Amino acid sequence: VQLEESGGGLVQPGGSLRLSCAASGFTFIGYRMMWFRQAPGKERELVATIPSAVGRPTYADSVKGRFTISRDNAKKEVSLWMNSLKPEDTAVYYCNYGDGMMPLGNWGQGTQVTVSS
Repeated sequence: VQLEESGGGLVQPGGSLRLSCAASGFTFIGYRMMWFRQAPGKERELVATIPSAVGRPTYADSVKGRFTISRDNAKKEVSLWMNSLKPEDTAVYYCNYGDGMMPLGNWGQGTQVTVSS
């Protein structure tokens, strides 16, 4: 299994970023995909999930209305569109897959998002 995150960077408050995750080594279409983040000194937290087929994405309250998760089953990719970014969104962002809300894969290197003026 490989999960490769990309798209992070430095952005000013109020800015936008799009994160991408390329997945391989498992049946992508069969699993819920998830984005997590881990800020310095804090535990990893679930940010957004998208079901394998039918159903609605879910979001942490802290990002609801600002972030959008999407997936491309043909490309085996999941994206996280982040708008109205805040300094508290600063973290390393990771993707993973799961059956339910528990991540099943090994963690990749993640992609750093820094929101600062």
